[in-house]
Amino acid sequence: MTIIKSEETVAAPTRWSVDRDESSVTFAVKTFWGLSTVHGRFDRFGGSYEVGPDGTQIELTIDADSLDTGNRTRDKHLQSADFFAGAEHPQVRFTSTRVRDAGDGKLHVEGDLEAAGRVVPLEFDATVEQVDDGLEVEASTTVDQQQLGMSSGQLGMIRRPATLNVKAQLSR
Repeated sequence: MTIIKSEETVAAPTRWSVDRDESSVTFAVKTFWGLSTVHGRFDRFGGSYEVGPDGTQIELTIDADSLDTGNRTRDKHLQSADFFAGAEHPQVRFTSTRVRDAGDGKLHVEGDLEAAGRVVPLEFDATVEQVDDGLEVEASTTVDQQQLGMSSGQLGMIRRPATLNVKAQLSR
């Protein structure tokens, strides 16, 4: 197995795309003043990992209306202007601004998360491993959803931060 490093210099960019059938984008957020956790997933997303002469670029685009927490009433509320504002902002997007090799198969990723019409910077570690002709990528981070203009619910029941997790299989 070979680790794909962000500093690798390649004559032409090499690009891998997310295989949605073998990947997941999930989230978790504590509610009821931290006593319980709501878990959810996004069912429609796409992304890429590209290594080229200018370094590594990572992108992930999610259809905001594809969120699923297992509760239709809650999902409809999460798609409203109180949270994702899906009618006005149908996509959630992450774009890396800097990717550095952190050693031992890890990358340190910096970038921008755009959701609900706002943009917040994110910084997190990811693992990237070459498997056969594809890549396996996993990353987890937290985001203060209030920085994206999202509600903390009635009586502040929704705790910060939300945890985001991506496990992706990518192929050329």
